Amino acid sequence: MNRDIFGGNWKQIKGKIKEKWGDFTDDELDMLEGKRDQFIGKLQEKYGWTRERAEREYADFEGSVYSGSTRKY
Repeated sequence: MNRDIFGGNWKQIKGKIKEKWGDFTDDELDMLEGKRDQFIGKLQEKYGWTRERAEREYADFEGSVYSGSTRKY
């Protein structure tokens, strides 16, 4: 899969990110648009998680968004 956050689907995913991690502002999400490593770093900063935990949370979220969908990667 593309390592950027959800490829070109950022606008569709942004609302789901805010539902899961409500501490993100629109400005932050706009700044992080599609940047996986920066997004994970921001999860660490906001929630005090280790890098491993932030990556795991991200991967779980990504999997939940795409579960049941047809992927083209």
